[in-house]
Amino acid sequence: MIRVGVDVGGTFTDIVLENVHADGRREVHVTKVSSTPQDQSEGVVEGILKVCQIAGVAPSAVDQVFHGTTVATNMVIERNGAKVGMLTTRGFRDILHMARHKRPHNFSLQFDVPWQSKPLVRRRDRLPITERIMPPTGEIAVPLAEDEVKAAAELLAKRGMDAVIVGFLFSFLNNEHELRAKEIVRGFLPEAYVCTSAEVVNTMREYERFSSTAMNAYIGPRVALYLRNLEQRLNGNGVTAHVRMLQSNGGISTIKGAAELPISLLLSGPAGGVIGGRWTGESCGRRNIITIDIGGTSADISVIQDGELRIKNPRDTEAAGLPVLVPMIDVDAIGAGGGSIAYIDAGGAFRVGPRSAGSVPGPACYAKGGTEPTVTDAQVVLGRMDPEQFLGGDLKIDGALSHTAVKEHIADKLGMSVKDAALGILKIINNNMALAINANSVAKGIDPRGYSLMGFGGAGPLHSTSLAEAIGADEVIVPTHPGITAASGLLVTDLQYEYTQSLIQVLDPGKADGFERVNAALDELRAKAAEQLASDNVPAADARYRVFAECRYVGQGFELRAEVPKGPFDKAAAETVIDNFYNAHKLVYGHAFRDQTVEIITLRLIASVEVDTLTLPALPRRGETNPKDAVMYVRPTTFDDGATRDTPRYAREKLQADDRVEGPALVMQHNSTTVIPPGYAASVMPHGELIVRRS
Repeated sequence: MIRVGVDVGGTFTDIVLENVHADGRREVHVTKVSSTPQDQSEGVVEGILKVCQIAGVAPSAVDQVFHGTTVATNMVIERNGAKVGMLTTRGFRDILHMARHKRPHNFSLQFDVPWQSKPLVRRRDRLPITERIMPPTGEIAVPLAEDEVKAAAELLAKRGMDAVIVGFLFSFLNNEHELRAKEIVRGFLPEAYVCTSAEVVNTMREYERFSSTAMNAYIGPRVALYLRNLEQRLNGNGVTAHVRMLQSNGGISTIKGAAELPISLLLSGPAGGVIGGRWTGESCGRRNIITIDIGGTSADISVIQDGELRIKNPRDTEAAGLPVLVPMIDVDAIGAGGGSIAYIDAGGAFRVGPRSAGSVPGPACYAKGGTEPTVTDAQVVLGRMDPEQFLGGDLKIDGALSHTAVKEHIADKLGMSVKDAALGILKIINNNMALAINANSVAKGIDPRGYSLMGFGGAGPLHSTSLAEAIGADEVIVPTHPGITAASGLLVTDLQYEYTQSLIQVLDPGKADGFERVNAALDELRAKAAEQLASDNVPAADARYRVFAECRYVGQGFELRAEVPKGPFDKAAAETVIDNFYNAHKLVYGHAFRDQTVEIITLRLIASVEVDTLTLPALPRRGETNPKDAVMYVRPTTFDDGATRDTPRYAREKLQADDRVEGPALVMQHNSTTVIPPGYAASVMPHGELIVRRS
């Protein structure tokens, strides 16, 4: 069995290949190639072919490809998606404009409202249709005016719409009108991407449901095209493996599933890093971890608490300021990475990021036309990145260009030395990241002092110890292959689907009449999941199911997840769900009113299937301090205190289990460099991870 994980970043595309031989032997090979923003599939295929060459296997021998992508995210950020039309209930065409009447910044007169300034569906293309479904049973009060649907579809066809959505009120109770309208629209726009709100998000709250559906259609045509091109490009290069896509919730989906629900890919890239971080933590015996994935363009931050991934509350799931009701791992991203550009702004302030040089033209040292100084250039100036060792020598960089860029754009303008300017760049970017880490941890009730900080991505280990000092973390964990941790995460996640059903039901353990509604809804959700898994040729016995009830106090505005126990929903199950909700409320808000009535708003079923887990080979044990045979050479390096010291470089592949490397030192490998400052020491774990602590 040969499996490949591919994660596309803003600057590099990371690839990991695992080859499990018939005799049980496992080989793991990793590599990186430059990303290709114009068409990500080019870099993906280039990387797969390269890692196959390194591993000595034919591309046709690859059995599975797991892929994390930023195609969907980039489309939303850059606002270059499809031209979308909408059919909606008469009198409600402006729901997408009014939203929830929230002010993003209460005391600003100049804030931007993205759902109004950059709407996914223009008002002229939101066409009203006479129909009405009524709560709470979903009965039809006004039949669907099919002649209006036909006229609207004909008009949207004349306007050349790429996609059309159908969003009617209360369709989560009865989607008959939406499905009929979709059928009619397809007759007029056979090539368009058409979806209904009940198919995309089958839950209450019309604005969030309509917005999510609009987002799905906005990115749908290009995501589907990308996935088709990827399959064709892979097949054209001899790779006939099954392709699976990483979803925002950390599960994987088929190409078909991702094309039908592309909003499930909005957090595809960052999710892989968090999953890879949890897997690395388990290997090290650590369950409380703050992860920071620092690449060329951004830094993605998440918290793993007691070995569990945190899923965002539905009220917080969004993309580019627009609500998207799909489950997402709780990840915060900021514009901070190796390619972040340092500059002096119009007011004379020294700033770094969020603008990035990306992969083209890249940092000045890449010699691809970039002249502005970046964080990577600062690392080169300070001797923390050796030009001939960059990407193991695969990418040639010019240190003189870094020196010139920092000098001309920062040092000369501020009247300081080039060394101090480079140190300033790192201090600013580290402070930005430390503030973001605190916002994702301290602001959410997490004390970093009881956590390990895991820095990965190509730039993560260069910043980890500085960040750990800033937030007070116990220790730093550096994965065995930090530059491809997100790609590794793709090979340790499960096939996963989620299904929802709105069900407004007050929970009263003493009344059994509500249990029948819950059990009927659960049976329907399980049937949908079983049908999907069967279409993926998954044996029914391999499927695992978890059910969550999204609950609130009666009359409360938003819900929290409470797990539903296995088995029939009865009095004992209702009591367990109520108690789980109280505990969740206490955790999130610091209090719980245990004498108040609770109601279920939405049932969520998660169907998953375990996949083979990536396994790294154990290292030979040695237990030597500063092993001489691992030293490559010694060079001057400047650390955060401003002192420049002769610093040995250690080849990471020559370190063995229980070895100890005392700072100052740099640990070099193909996909990253780990900085061990003076006063710190790194211990090598059985599978090659580094634990860095104060010595």
